[in-house]
Amino acid sequence: MANLTIKNVPEKLHRRLKQSAAEHRRSMNSEAIACLERVLISRRIDPQEFLARARARSMSQGHGVIFAPAV
Repeated sequence: MANLTIKNVPEKLHRRLKQSAAEHRRSMNSEAIACLERVLISRRIDPQEFLARARARSMSQGHGVIFAPAV
């Protein structure tokens, strides 16, 4: 595994990370990794699937709004 050193972490952010680690019963290192994974390894959304769901939701609510793909 690779190592990462983060310098000049703002005090407020450091406190929040420490508090979050305590709440989740993790070390600060494990909490930082969990936070990075949550942000960087999030599920990618297929644009066509998103538009299809938005159209269906709009029509089911009677809005009649048409979502067109950007050209």
